[in-house]
Amino acid sequence: MDTPIRLLIVDDHTLFREGVKALLSITPDIAVVGEASDGVSAVQQFRELHPQVVLMDIHMPESSGIDATRKILEDEPQVGVIMLTMLEDDASVFAAMCAGARGYVLKGANPKEMLGVIRAVAEGQALFGPAIAARMASFFHEISNAEAGPVRGKKPVEENGDLAELSEREREVLELIAAGYNNTEIAQKLVISPKTVRNHITNIFSKLQVADRAQAIRRARSGGMG
Repeated sequence: MDTPIRLLIVDDHTLFREGVKALLSITPDIAVVGEASDGVSAVQQFRELHPQVVLMDIHMPESSGIDATRKILEDEPQVGVIMLTMLEDDASVFAAMCAGARGYVLKGANPKEMLGVIRAVAEGQALFGPAIAARMASFFHEISNAEAGPVRGKKPVEENGDLAELSEREREVLELIAAGYNNTEIAQKLVISPKTVRNHITNIFSKLQVADRAQAIRRARSGGMG
């Protein structure tokens, strides 16, 4: 590429951001143009700096990386968002992919792998493992079946059928989301940590195959919640 890839780093751990910046400082084809520590500031930084690629932590305080990804791609759909995660969490990555992310990289990945993902996404590629690809194929298959209507010999899939997959705690969290509570308020009402709330929400998004809170609320209300 003639000019360096403009990169925004979003992660709530300062040491991790500093480590990535140190790596990229000796990489001439990638330039870090900004950084953010939460989803809200990530969107603000993006709108000011217009990076080509965003390294986005999935789990952050207040606004998650998935919510921030959706807002960024509403502004500029061509931007490449790469999700950062500590574990190969299929549910979280699937939700991120539904929101428009083009790939993910583990925080423990070696520098060569991280640089390879950044460069590939900057060129327009999408990089997801086979487990995520299988989830996505299943997701589109179900959508196709729903749009085609009932098939002879099969019962139509009910819109709220996936609600049955939720655990009791996940249903409680979803009911509070549908009632308009934010993550902090949900944590206080259920006497659990905000991180646990975020984990429940990620699982809810995956099981309901939705990309954001608005879609989850619609699914919940169609099932009689909220």
